[in-house]
Amino acid sequence: MTKKIVLGLALAGAMLPLAAHAAGDAENGAKVYKRCAACHVVDKEMNRVGPHLVGLFGREAGSVEGYRYSDAMKESGVTWDEETIDKYVENPKSFIPKNKMSFPGLKKEEDRQDLIAYLKEATKS
Repeated sequence: MTKKIVLGLALAGAMLPLAAHAAGDAENGAKVYKRCAACHVVDKEMNRVGPHLVGLFGREAGSVEGYRYSDAMKESGVTWDEETIDKYVENPKSFIPKNKMSFPGLKKEEDRQDLIAYLKEATKS
C-alpha cells in the first residue's frame, strides 16, 4: 500500500467516532429529555405547560392546535429540524427572543445531539 492510501485509511478511521457522535445517542437523549418532560409530551398529542412534541420534525413553530404560543413563536418562521432544534434548545431566548419558554437551555453540544436523536425516535407521528 502506498503512504497516501494508508494515511487516507487512518484518517477515515479516526473520523468514525466523530460521525457517530454527530448522530447522537438516543438512549442518553432519553435521560436528557427528563428535563423537558415536566412541560412537554413526546408520545401523545397532549399539551402541558409547553406544547406536545408529536410530529415535531418538519412542523412549523407555533402551530400545535390548542396551545397558546407567544407572538414571537407564532411569527418566527421557524420549521423544526435538527439544526433549528439544536439552536433553540441551546438558548431558547436567544434563538427566538420573547418566546415564553423559561428553560435556560442545554449548553453541552453532546446533550443537545443526544436529545435530538431521542426526539427523532420518540416524536414520530
